[in-house]
Amino acid sequence: MQDGHDQIRLKLEGKLAGPWVAELEEAWRAARRELAGRSVALDVTAVRYVDEAGKYLLALLRGSGTRVIASGTAMTELVQTIANDWPLSRE
Repeated sequence: MQDGHDQIRLKLEGKLAGPWVAELEEAWRAARRELAGRSVALDVTAVRYVDEAGKYLLALLRGSGTRVIASGTAMTELVQTIANDWPLSRE
């Protein structure tokens, strides 16, 4: 977790699968408690693999307003698929 002036950034590396999905959710909840008007960004540029539970959590986090940052073909495509399948509803 990187605590910045305008945002809190959670940076992931490796795999978002199995127990790491729950770990991310816990870290995200902890970050949300410390927002104080800042946004949350989730950096998945160094993630190599995401299982189904991880994809679902990414969709939920994005739906809550968390900005997901990706690079590389596979992760960028995954994030775009989540954006298309789970559009943000801001009313």
